[in-house]
Amino acid sequence: MNFDLQSIADRLIGLRKLEGYTQEDMAEKLGISVEEYKIRESGEGDFSVTFLSNCAQVFGIDLMEIMIGEKPKLSGYSLVKSGKGLPFTRRTGFSYRHLAPVFKDKEIEPFLVTSVYSTENEDCTIELSSHSGQEMDYVLSGKLKFVIMQDEGPEEFILEEGDTIYYDSLLPHGMISVGGEDCKFLAILHVKDK
Repeated sequence: MNFDLQSIADRLIGLRKLEGYTQEDMAEKLGISVEEYKIRESGEGDFSVTFLSNCAQVFGIDLMEIMIGEKPKLSGYSLVKSGKGLPFTRRTGFSYRHLAPVFKDKEIEPFLVTSVYSTENEDCTIELSSHSGQEMDYVLSGKLKFVIMQDEGPEEFILEEGDTIYYDSLLPHGMISVGGEDCKFLAILHVKDK
């Protein structure tokens, strides 16, 4: 499995060309600027799970095909032992472990996420993102400041161990760890139209 920024960027280029899309087409389909798309495709920008999931949806493939270059093959069940899963860090301050990377035809994308605590996070503006579908986040340890955009403006919550939030992930949302320690949470994404 080749899982580095440039390999992912190369796969995006190949998939885009295979589908006959231009960089401008992809930017429009993803709802981002052409410049932002070009930076990601160059391998010089971070790949968020949201961005990669949206790309997978555009191409009509599994997220893992973009991330690792292989089509998931297991059906029936997939077992991931504690501390295992497909590790990756694609957003500053967050590390992920995909908990079902080789299960094919997934209807959800399960992740164990660690949001690294930083004193600078306490008062920073939280970066928001969105993707189709729905998401559920369940806090395992630590505290998570969660922001979601509503018609009336942003709503902010502090989630603690055992708290769950379920939401329409088309609504811009973001989160950071607060309270002096890293926050671990289970994120389950259901991406529509896979």
